[in-house]
Amino acid sequence: MQLVTPEQIAAVMALAPAPHSFAELDEQVAEGLPKAALKAGVERLGRNPDERRILLHRVVPEATFKRRRDRLSPTESEKIERLARVYATARHVWNSDEDALAFLHAPHAMLGGQPPLEVAMTELGARRVETLLWRFFYGIAA
Repeated sequence: MQLVTPEQIAAVMALAPAPHSFAELDEQVAEGLPKAALKAGVERLGRNPDERRILLHRVVPEATFKRRRDRLSPTESEKIERLARVYATARHVWNSDEDALAFLHAPHAMLGGQPPLEVAMTELGARRVETLLWRFFYGIAA
């Protein structure tokens, strides 16, 4: 059910060079993404500076982020890739950055009243959000 490409996910994080397969994206994540990928992803996902700061420090604590030189750890890289994947999926479903952000930040009854972005902080939560998005995309009652 994966219709979002690795290039679309990478674009959220402004990765260069962009991966052309999920294997390449997985390799980049395992090596540790550049700090700039986290910053770019947070810029796309946050609606204002406060949200961006909070989100950045949920992925990487502030003190840790300051100590990082160039690269994130694989675990931190997985977190930002996951959020970028959910955003790219929402963007694909809604065909709009504004609508994707509105969906990701609004509480949703099918997610226990939590915003999808909050639920997506874990891998299983991200899968729940992606399943919901694909249900919308295919017109299946949520």
